Amino acid sequence: MKKIISEIIELRKNAEFAYVGLVNEAGIPQIKCMFATECENMKTHYFSTNTSSKRAGQFLKNPKACVYYCDETNFAGALFTGTMEVCTDHETKAMLWHDGDEKYYPKGVDDEDYCVFKFTAETVNYYHGLSNVTLPIDQL
Repeated sequence: MKKIISEIIELRKNAEFAYVGLVNEAGIPQIKCMFATECENMKTHYFSTNTSSKRAGQFLKNPKACVYYCDETNFAGALFTGTMEVCTDHETKAMLWHDGDEKYYPKGVDDEDYCVFKFTAETVNYYHGLSNVTLPIDQL
């Protein structure tokens, strides 16, 4: 089990992209590719985006979400399931702010069209080789 846990952590740390899934107002699953930015630990993951985006509005209505990270070369993937919060507070937004983001958010970190998605995982399903394991997030 220790080997699987270290593989999941390594996969997440090395991921350049995350595939974020949600269920829209019509009950249809949708997915969006986003840059894999920050994670405090395997339970909490952050993504920056526009407050006016379609996804922000959908998460405000239904916070159920999943985030998938994969290593295409080694055919491995980790599917985290949980909830997504749309954060508009200065502290959370400042945590992900980078020099140059002004080109997307001209008013800076407090631009009302800049927000952060905070994903809180409950479980992770890991696939690699022929093994498929689902764990409560607290085991990571």
